[in-house]
Amino acid sequence: MPMITGQIEVNLTVSDPRRSALWYSDLLGMRPRYEFDGPDGTLTYVSLVDPLSGLILCLVGHASNNGEPFSESRNGLDHLEFLVNDRDALTQWVDRLDQLGIPHSGIKQPPHTSNAMLTFRDPDNIQLEFFWRSNERMVPSPARRHKDVPTR
Repeated sequence: MPMITGQIEVNLTVSDPRRSALWYSDLLGMRPRYEFDGPDGTLTYVSLVDPLSGLILCLVGHASNNGEPFSESRNGLDHLEFLVNDRDALTQWVDRLDQLGIPHSGIKQPPHTSNAMLTFRDPDNIQLEFFWRSNERMVPSPARRHKDVPTR
């Protein structure tokens, strides 16, 4: 089977790519890679990169976009998680979101795990999370394991 690198380039459809690019740049310190405007005016594309991690985020605007806010209850993307190295980083992100006036959930810990998260939304209502994964490993119940996926 061919391998993948494990790196990911995220492409999000947004109502205003340039506005969203400024928002993500202010929040995450991302830098512009390039912009593209389709010659027929139906597509706008702004690509950003995080200089430290190499994460590439592309914000795509379609002329046919009716501006309806994002909803994770429809097929497609549920949310986007940015993993952090330690739980203390979540507190630093709370401070950063507060500094930028971005509403957020505060740090939450689900009852079924020791992981922790901080949830917020972008200008198009896309749910985003800063997420810290503890060293604890969750093992799916036998009924939920895929028969072709080995467990360790």
